[in-house]
Amino acid sequence: MLATRRLGNTGVEVTCLGLGGEGVLRTFGQDAAAAAMIGCALEGGITYLESARAYDDSETYYGQNLGPWRERIFLASKAHNRTAAGAEQMLHTTLRNLRTDHLDLWQVHDVRTAGDLEQIFGPGGAIEAFDRAKRAGKVRFIGVTGHHDPQILLRAFDLYPFDTVLLPVNPAEPAWQGFPQSVLPEANRRGMGVIGMKVLCRGFGLQVPGCDTAERWIRYALGHELSTLVIGCDNPEQVEQNLAAACQPPLDAEQRSAMERQVAPYARELMYYKPSL
Repeated sequence: MLATRRLGNTGVEVTCLGLGGEGVLRTFGQDAAAAAMIGCALEGGITYLESARAYDDSETYYGQNLGPWRERIFLASKAHNRTAAGAEQMLHTTLRNLRTDHLDLWQVHDVRTAGDLEQIFGPGGAIEAFDRAKRAGKVRFIGVTGHHDPQILLRAFDLYPFDTVLLPVNPAEPAWQGFPQSVLPEANRRGMGVIGMKVLCRGFGLQVPGCDTAERWIRYALGHELSTLVIGCDNPEQVEQNLAAACQPPLDAEQRSAMERQVAPYARELMYYKPSL
């Protein structure tokens, strides 16, 4: 059985493995393939499902396939517009596409720079729409996501009491500006739910000698103090492989350190999602 973990101070229990909104979901016109993949995740017991307004038809695919499952899962999406008006319009579109009257989690998407912070938290900034949506019951919880600069996420924590954070968790991270080393402990100290992403480094991690199975990377991520992790998939077979991996024991501290040493020579290239040195 897939284990569940508490999503920080929200009190909600979610499966330790979630389904991300990329992979086949970040496409247009792949309705049958998306339906098969989503169905496999639901039947496999995954309860945390995530999308984003920026992910092509991802929200629409979910909306077409959740049906009666909606009340059994924890549904998350993201908005990248930095203004209150723009973010509010994105939420309207998201709810329509997902065929639901509320989100369980709405996230400020991909916060990268000090300029982003100024826009989001300044007058007329997106956080006003997020806060209004929560007070109106259109979203249950509010999160923030980022994979560029740990210090930017830490500054965001001081500007709004976010319920969750989505951040990279993989064995390349300790080599340079590691999010698990800086942001994750602070998020846990604040009682935030922590969601891991970039777990497989877009699959590039599987090319590292001796680390060529998704199982190792997933078990590595689950060895951290996080609530769940999200991985986008292309087909049901990948979902099933990830489910099997998530049902295995997480790597312990010694095993994680050994994997970090194996990955270190390739780490900077694997962290394609961070700005150049």
